[in-house]
Amino acid sequence: MAEITHRRIQTNGMELFIAEAGEGPLVVLSHGWPECWYSWRHQLSALADAGFHAVAPDQRGYGRSTCPPEIDDYTVFHLVGDLVGLVEVMGQAEATLVGHDWGSIITWAAAQLRPDLFTRIVSLSVPTLPRRPLRPLDTYRQVFGDRFFYQLYFQTPGVAEHEFQNDVRATVRKMLYGASGVNERTGMFDITNSPPASNFMLQTMDDPGEDIGAWATPGDVDYFVESFEISGFRGGLNWYRNLDRNWDLMAAMSGRKIEQPTMFITGDRDVVPWNDEFETRMRSMVPGLEEVHVLPGIGHWTQQEAADDVNCLLVDFLGSSSVTP
Repeated sequence: MAEITHRRIQTNGMELFIAEAGEGPLVVLSHGWPECWYSWRHQLSALADAGFHAVAPDQRGYGRSTCPPEIDDYTVFHLVGDLVGLVEVMGQAEATLVGHDWGSIITWAAAQLRPDLFTRIVSLSVPTLPRRPLRPLDTYRQVFGDRFFYQLYFQTPGVAEHEFQNDVRATVRKMLYGASGVNERTGMFDITNSPPASNFMLQTMDDPGEDIGAWATPGDVDYFVESFEISGFRGGLNWYRNLDRNWDLMAAMSGRKIEQPTMFITGDRDVVPWNDEFETRMRSMVPGLEEVHVLPGIGHWTQQEAADDVNCLLVDFLGSSSVTP
């Protein structure tokens, strides 16, 4: 198994802490919330063993990377720019971009903004759909009304930070357990089961103690806890506080198709909904979509819960794609 090494790089005026393994065509792994590079621990060595140079950063606002305090420093252009700079630091002219959760959102944007640079795309958990007619937060307010929705809850600076940082270990345990496949679900948008908007997020979530599931050891929990004890939660929450701004900034990309060879992977117990209608809508946006995989019994932490399956799918897709880096 290839060794994972670490270093810090300068990109886009930031310092990013990266984990990397292997040599060969570049594969950049973009994590989501609330995670860090460590969510790709299983993929780094597997990709390296298959002949790729795999790189997973702690992204802006996370872990050991730079964490600007200002909300305006976390727009889609900043986040894509960090990944563009990372590819340049690696000395490559193109790369495969793999994203999960928020990392998928940034991956889809990067695919539209820089198709010359990101020549193959893999998204885990979060599909891309045609542009909404309303800003995201306006849509959520219409849908949820006086019921709780976490992305609306995150909008007031300081509130979610205070709740999450009060007990970082309990926060990490609840998040990892609550969105995992141990809970049977078909999505997170069941408004009838949503608490009032005045609710705090963690108070209705079960705390499993140290038993997250076979996919996450106590040592894995320890690493995520250490990461958020270093960075705090503000940086990651600031990604959410740019939802409407990103909608404005990406207006010029409305209707731009993603032609690159693309694969989408999700679990049938993911908190992000997925169905045939979503696939049809995504294919209208992504004519390059070659493969869709729905993993049974898997929740939101796709590449951690189903590490072996995801590794096989990645290696097969990267080895068989019609585009060769």
